[in-house]
Amino acid sequence: MRDIFEAELAQLGDNLVQLSVKVHEAIVNAGEALLTADVARAQQVITADDAIDELAREADDRAVLLLAQQAPVATDLRIVVSALRMSATLERMGDLAQHIAQVARRAYPSKAVPEDLTPVFSALQDASVRLAKRLTRLLETRDIAEANAIERDDDIIDDLHQDTFAALLGSHWEGTAQETIDITLVGRYYERFGDHGVSIARRVIYLVTGTDTQHV
Repeated sequence: MRDIFEAELAQLGDNLVQLSVKVHEAIVNAGEALLTADVARAQQVITADDAIDELAREADDRAVLLLAQQAPVATDLRIVVSALRMSATLERMGDLAQHIAQVARRAYPSKAVPEDLTPVFSALQDASVRLAKRLTRLLETRDIAEANAIERDDDIIDDLHQDTFAALLGSHWEGTAQETIDITLVGRYYERFGDHGVSIARRVIYLVTGTDTQHV
């Protein structure tokens, strides 16, 4: 029975890695669509979100089945429950990438991001893509160094998010009402994307070390 449980647990871990890979692809394509007004790529992200949702459902179903059939306790229980939570968090990250793509699609054929704010959003995109890539490595390896690096990437995202507010509130901002809304929304989507990455990183730290950093 233990061998079966270990095999199912390993498959659950693989499900989370697959989900993380899809989220990484989504944020890469969403950012490219946003910065280049690539409506085809934006639509690709929007359509691909169904696959992310399906992978999340598969992970959840596997976790629930493990809980029902194996009745895990102690560390095993923490792993399964954490997998359920991480699956939901990854699914939300996919949704945020989809939201960015939807803004890009709505603005087409124009760019949603004005030229003077392109450097800020390019940096937001780079940090978010880097965070998503680290997240996959973290789920594959449970390397605490990757978890700490995710926290640092999120700090960068938070600082850049503040830069978008500073630009919108500055005396030189001359964007339209729709541009103001788009910039506000997309900045928030990136900021939440980073926060969700940190949530997963802290949960992995807890699984590896037993130290709960979720509320730090």
